[in-house]
Amino acid sequence: MSLYLQYRPIELSQLKGNADIVATLEGMLDNRTSCPHAFLLHGPTGCGKTTIGRIIASSLGCEDSDFTEVDSADFRGIDTIREIRKSSQFMPTHGDVRVWLIDECHKMTNDAQNALLKILEDTPTHIYFVLCTTEPQKLLATIKSRCSQFGVKPLTDEEMFSLLRMVVREEGQSLSKDIYTQIVKDSQGHPRNALQILEQVLNAPEEQRLEMSKQTAFLQSQGIDLCRALIKKESWTKVRTILEGLKDQEAESIRRMVLGYCQAILLKKDEPLCGLIMEEFMNPFYDSGFPQLVYACYAIIKS
Repeated sequence: MSLYLQYRPIELSQLKGNADIVATLEGMLDNRTSCPHAFLLHGPTGCGKTTIGRIIASSLGCEDSDFTEVDSADFRGIDTIREIRKSSQFMPTHGDVRVWLIDECHKMTNDAQNALLKILEDTPTHIYFVLCTTEPQKLLATIKSRCSQFGVKPLTDEEMFSLLRMVVREEGQSLSKDIYTQIVKDSQGHPRNALQILEQVLNAPEEQRLEMSKQTAFLQSQGIDLCRALIKKESWTKVRTILEGLKDQEAESIRRMVLGYCQAILLKKDEPLCGLIMEEFMNPFYDSGFPQLVYACYAIIKS
């Protein structure tokens, strides 16, 4: 099992960072009678929104058979919402509640959002919703107003150091401060990224670990060069040269890096091309790999 999954928090007390959110949720979930039936978690990719959503479901006493997670790959627009509305009429199979977690909920069509709004306006007592998104501005204002909203933030450097040290200690290993510093820098506050990098480092021989962490930094730098070239719509020759330097790397990691970079820009200013890039890079590259990365870049440059 990967480190990211192995050390994924299952209780609020295990979460690193976002102490204000943890404290608020603990208060809400301790008092079921006044607990909201809809939560909206928004923030950058890889900062823990889905993890917190699953913890909310568990804290509500939701059993596995009554928990449904809908991600962007499974979402079928208004038909999915209609199925949820129909299912919400039935009582839980085992526990007291049923919970739907809708990931990347900003991808819902306007019709789907309006259909969901009707459920949120009259939610049965045994039904709870957790909505997760990187782009809350794409949700209807009426949906957001009916949810308890939480802005999940990336970890600070200190919080990330604490997380990494804990995992390394649990794994019975040790790392130099230089390696910790490099991983913290490269992860940009995202625990998932940090643990993925850490796993690569721990699997390398001790004498190669610092070099491994620096290689990750080099990949990060190349990835940023690619992002900048796409946003500036540089020539295909330049983009192709950058891609040549990335062809031995995991295409899915590069995809996530591009999404994170564009997201950071959009949260600061209106940059329409970033939205178009994110749309092209939204679906995973697990199956199609590097050819899909090349095609996505080509489509952007030639659009």
